[in-house]
Amino acid sequence: MRGICFFYLLLVITLFGCTQKTTKVGKPNIIIINIDDLGWKDVGFMGSEYYETPNIDQLSKSGMVFTNGYAAAANCAPSRACLVTGKWTPRHGIYTVHSSERGASKHRKLIPTKNTTILSRNHTILVEVLKEHGYATCHSGKWHLSENPLDYGFDINIGGGHNGHPGSYYPPYKNVRITPDGEQHLTDLIMGNTMGFIDTVSQPFFLNYAPYAVHTPIQVIDSLLEKYQNKPPWNGQNNAAYATMVNNLDRNIGDLITTLKRKNLFENTLIIFTSDNGGLYKITNQNPLRAGKGSYYEGGIRVPSFFVWKGQIKANSKCETPITNIDIYPTILACLEISADQSNLDGENLLPILEGKITKMNRPLYWHFPVYLQAVTPKNENRDSLFRTRPGSAIRFGKWKLHYYFENDEIELYNLETDIGERNNLAVENITKATELTALLREWWKETKAPIPKTLNPEYEFCKN
Repeated sequence: MRGICFFYLLLVITLFGCTQKTTKVGKPNIIIINIDDLGWKDVGFMGSEYYETPNIDQLSKSGMVFTNGYAAAANCAPSRACLVTGKWTPRHGIYTVHSSERGASKHRKLIPTKNTTILSRNHTILVEVLKEHGYATCHSGKWHLSENPLDYGFDINIGGGHNGHPGSYYPPYKNVRITPDGEQHLTDLIMGNTMGFIDTVSQPFFLNYAPYAVHTPIQVIDSLLEKYQNKPPWNGQNNAAYATMVNNLDRNIGDLITTLKRKNLFENTLIIFTSDNGGLYKITNQNPLRAGKGSYYEGGIRVPSFFVWKGQIKANSKCETPITNIDIYPTILACLEISADQSNLDGENLLPILEGKITKMNRPLYWHFPVYLQAVTPKNENRDSLFRTRPGSAIRFGKWKLHYYFENDEIELYNLETDIGERNNLAVENITKATELTALLREWWKETKAPIPKTLNPEYEFCKN
């Protein structure tokens, strides 16, 4: 009788255990997939009916999608610096690409803050911490923060340098330091080398997969062009050449997941998917979001985002809490149970959300851009036809978002819950909320020692646009 009771007790324990989260087996592998210039609506899982991303869509179903995912900056280099440091832009001083004096001087009212172009070694970046904890480390694709990611703790560098995009996606690729393999497309070549790393690594690994795609130059994938040429537009999306690049990128991510599963690594790998900024306005359309890359309206900073970790993150789950790419650093450390001095990180640990312990975080998000960035086309959705953005800051707190522009101390206030396209400025109508958010922004400037440009440009010539 005692043996029978023990059998049933063991059966109950076994069945109950099957309903709980899978027990972690050793250190998980870590993969960050950071796509270049992929817009919020440029993937199927975020609603696009024009771009085809079946592999990315399927991967997103394996974890938690964040519908309010953000980059901490609206263009490439500063966003990437924020991700690897876990810090807001004023902490590292990288605000744009190359010079901060973008656009014609006569159109710039203020002298912009001087830009930093190489990430300081004073920051302890994510890869260095992981390396100290026994991880093999590989950077694959676009780096954009210095000449060589090997100087920052990576063991292997596949095609990364200070360049922001390739001279060509077809060999010889011009400014990308990688050996061609026949006539192979750069995105395919980088993934081939990446899978080679996974096939040979024999310890837990960290992969920073940052393909140059889908950044310009927009160069068609011939084998994929016909189906998009004959496909009806959707929500303003109709760029067939760009669509082939998105499709080809998706195909490569499918190859990556296939490799992980073939090696029995998928179930013990934390995968984080994001983009470094919004889609480029003249290339793709993010309706109903306003503007695109380089702008601090939603189209420039909101990005597709999800986390996958088999057995630890509930599949087919969604979260509406606003997050940003500076949250990736502390979240990975929390997943690995690595203690960190949170005073050195501005991001928040998202693990309680990923584990379903909480559903939201009540904290503001900030953006700071004390420089100029010229427009790529006169027909745009920015404040004027000359610049994607002029010097300013932005804050989102709950459903409210405020823009502050330094040239004339102007503000714009939007209720994103009812006006996600940022068309109806409520700064005058809701002065109480505008004052509240402006006060928070001013405190954040003090805390981060954010530079505020004030010096007038003697070459400035006022013109109405």
